[in-house]
Amino acid sequence: MKNIKLIFSFVLLLAVTISCSIPDGIDQDTSFLNTAVSGNISKIFDISTDNSGIVKITPTGEGVTSYTVNYGHGTGAAASAVVVPGASTSHVYPEGSYTVSIVATDIAGHKTTSTAPLVVTYRAPENVTITISGEMKVKAVALYAKSFLVYYGDVANEVGTPMAIGQELPAHIYPASGSTPYTLKVEALSGGVAKTAATKTLFDLPIDFETADVDFFGTFDDIGQQLFSTVDNPSKTGINTSAKVGKYTNGHASWSGTYSPLNIPINFAYGKKIKVMVYNPSAANIGKKLNIELEAAIGGTPANGVAIVKMPFTTSGAWEELTFDFSGISGIPAGTKFGQLVLRFNDSQNGSQEVFYVDNFKLTN
Repeated sequence: MKNIKLIFSFVLLLAVTISCSIPDGIDQDTSFLNTAVSGNISKIFDISTDNSGIVKITPTGEGVTSYTVNYGHGTGAAASAVVVPGASTSHVYPEGSYTVSIVATDIAGHKTTSTAPLVVTYRAPENVTITISGEMKVKAVALYAKSFLVYYGDVANEVGTPMAIGQELPAHIYPASGSTPYTLKVEALSGGVAKTAATKTLFDLPIDFETADVDFFGTFDDIGQQLFSTVDNPSKTGINTSAKVGKYTNGHASWSGTYSPLNIPINFAYGKKIKVMVYNPSAANIGKKLNIELEAAIGGTPANGVAIVKMPFTTSGAWEELTFDFSGISGIPAGTKFGQLVLRFNDSQNGSQEVFYVDNFKLTN
């Protein structure tokens, strides 16, 4: 009887052990995985607006364990990325149209593919600013620009000179007998089709005042007035019948004058004489001298950085041409260039706002 009880207890324990080996509510039937599929596969494109070409892609869906995003651009490992649910991937696109495919994998390993069109358009650059320094060294900045093309405007059918962001191009030498003013053009490139151009009017000698919207000369004086302007020719007779000329009103201080920061430096390789037409309306000014002073020397600095020649008015009531010969000044090498032309009048005396007119500045031998 005792043995029967032991056998019964062992059988009962075994039955309890077997019944507890599989948790309640869970069985070994995995057939449901064959019908588990992902759904509602979609995407979110976040396209940058700074012309970097970066597009952030966020795939979405239901029942997905991972995504494979095929960018529709690039080769090898750079052409796709694996993304877990809730994450994103980014890719740099050139401007253009693409087809992005997203392969969603569910828990059973089933794959679902969806495609979406992607159009990347670069915006036109903005706020293009041109900077010139020294001997026509050009720089430019612009919002959303990837690079630049520079057109100096001194040759026909010119091909633009490439310029990188932050780059300053080397000095550019303009021809001796060109047609001034020149128009410098800088195109800011987006990296795509869009581009934005900016221009800057350049001038050296000759100066004839016929170009509108160019301030050829500024002035300096103790009274702080603007004493130079472009006006109608007061006497279209004799050697000067041009429409526009420069009017200069002498300041009060003996040191007062007018200056012209030239975009293109005066190049003494092309001549060391400056000729200018002057119209003096007052007989009281006969014998008084007009100064032409050259400053901001490049490639050969004269004494004190300034070269000065003075010539007197010889008549009144008619145009005359004065020649300012700088060849007699020692210490100026043949290839010297000057970035600024200054006019001063009767500089040994305080001025009384005398008026005279100038026109047709030119460099010659």
